[in-house]
Amino acid sequence: MRCVIARFPFDLTKSGVLESMKGIKPEQVTGESVAIGRRTYPIKQVGQVITGQDRRDFSAGEVLRAMSRLGFTCSSALPVAAPTRVLSPVQQASAMLGAPATV
Repeated sequence: MRCVIARFPFDLTKSGVLESMKGIKPEQVTGESVAIGRRTYPIKQVGQVITGQDRRDFSAGEVLRAMSRLGFTCSSALPVAAPTRVLSPVQQASAMLGAPATV
């Protein structure tokens, strides 16, 4: 499949990507990722290995689209948990008693 990553054309195949990633240890996933074989790689690491370009030269979206079109399972960024509200001791005691908190 022909795709353009960072304004450069690449002819990528699923078997070629599998071969390129063979023996590459996955880095810790903190954002978008792609499952290649039994391993999950950060999308930027895969882009760097298969294109030979610096990670700053291409976007994660470009590589994500290419890997999806080749049939790899891609995942978007991990959802960030909303911060929990911390109650003051008075609010906590009031909540335990079942009365409305007034502070």
